[in-house]
Amino acid sequence: MTDADVVIVGNGPIGATLSVLLAQRGWRVTVLERRPKPYRLPRATSFDGETARLLAATGIGPDLGRITAPANGYQWQTAAGQTLLDIAFTTTGPYGWPDANTMHQPSLEELIAARVKELPGIKVLRGHEVVGIVDGDEHVTVTATDEDDATRTLRARWVVGCDGANSFVRDHLDVPVTDLGFSYEWLLCDVELHEPREFVPTNVQICDPARPTTLVGSGPGRRRWEFMRLPDESTAELNKDETAWRLMAPFGVTPDTATLLRSTTYIFQARWADQWRVGRVLLAGDAAHLMPPFAGQGMCSGIRDVTNLAWKLDLTLRGRADASILDSYTEERREQAKEAILASVQLGRVICVTDPAAAAERDATVLANRRGKAATRPEPAKPLTVGLLHDSPGAGAVVPQGRVSLNGTTGLFDDVVGRGFVLLTTEALDGNPLAELDAHVVHLADGVDVDDVYRPFLAQYQATSLLVRPDYHVFGSARGTDGLAKLVEGLTNRLRAAVPAS
Repeated sequence: MTDADVVIVGNGPIGATLSVLLAQRGWRVTVLERRPKPYRLPRATSFDGETARLLAATGIGPDLGRITAPANGYQWQTAAGQTLLDIAFTTTGPYGWPDANTMHQPSLEELIAARVKELPGIKVLRGHEVVGIVDGDEHVTVTATDEDDATRTLRARWVVGCDGANSFVRDHLDVPVTDLGFSYEWLLCDVELHEPREFVPTNVQICDPARPTTLVGSGPGRRRWEFMRLPDESTAELNKDETAWRLMAPFGVTPDTATLLRSTTYIFQARWADQWRVGRVLLAGDAAHLMPPFAGQGMCSGIRDVTNLAWKLDLTLRGRADASILDSYTEERREQAKEAILASVQLGRVICVTDPAAAAERDATVLANRRGKAATRPEPAKPLTVGLLHDSPGAGAVVPQGRVSLNGTTGLFDDVVGRGFVLLTTEALDGNPLAELDAHVVHLADGVDVDDVYRPFLAQYQATSLLVRPDYHVFGSARGTDGLAKLVEGLTNRLRAAVPAS
């Protein structure tokens, strides 16, 4: 009695990714997008290795290398070029992908759109702006108007708002929002280079009080410069093309060496919705959180949102889990997004300094603290600390990805084993204790763990078994067959009803 199992409002990379993750599980999805045509300009410019792994789960993994370029490093520098922060990236990160991947966002969206067309369960309605949502006991009624002001009404079992910073869905839910009040205006300049140039490091923040400046890669052949608006400047003056060329000229970027694709100002924000689920309506992506760009986690956080949400919606729709499991979505993702926002604000407070004396003091302090230190590696993916987790060592951690060899096939774990719930174990089991969840059981016998990733990971938690969720977070660990039985029972109980963690 519904038109779709899930209606998604917004067809940006977050909404489109969610549509694929749900359709791959067999659900009928309708996406309502107010724009009549795809947005052809980039917003995000990169994603980390964990996010690459999540995007690969949509089936676009083999093509990601074609539209991305690995970043080689990220530095924060003083006006004089001294290094304040130095992070070295590698192309062989812990999750099976490069640590940092620069990209042209429209190209990424084209990849996802091509995947959407391969899945019969997805219907994308462009030029449809949602104007009403009525939540009921059994379904949600969504009203949208098209370009001819015709009204369309859809009924779905669940609705997810992925409709960006100015989200209609969020405003309709009237949820409270925590706003840190940290925002600055920057000029964003996207260019396409006429000739290949190597930038080492790929990404740089120049902490110059005369003009805080950002240089980042944005995919093959493209690059972005950003310049902070100074207190005595007007937005109108900054928005002129001649201003963009004047500011980029010291970096060797001129009309002779590059094409200016876009020059515009934007104001970043730091805020999150306090509630991401109201009844049968949920929020994800920029509709749920906004953050400064300095940690590069905006789009990454949105992809993590829908990866977390997709498998929980799937279990709920199948009747394999109580709907209360969706409350853990808010609990888990809001905490992680909040942490990313706070980290981004902290970085922003370092770079957005225009007082020369304050900048000199900052530089002296940071340089003294890092004297003699080499470049660091990126921090590992953030673990979950709350939510649908077992009370055992390692719960919440993100499982790394190496190569495995099973049944004559050798490759990355996710491709060889498959995606979904995974039971990693050194125990000899008789059957699959999680067959009802279509879980994959991987016995780590000799020769399976090609890159020696998984046995050390189990040993780190003194475990013989790890139960991994479909979003690659560890549900819990166990020692011995009795411990494994309790671990499996703990998951089944948590899925059936909202009960305290065992």
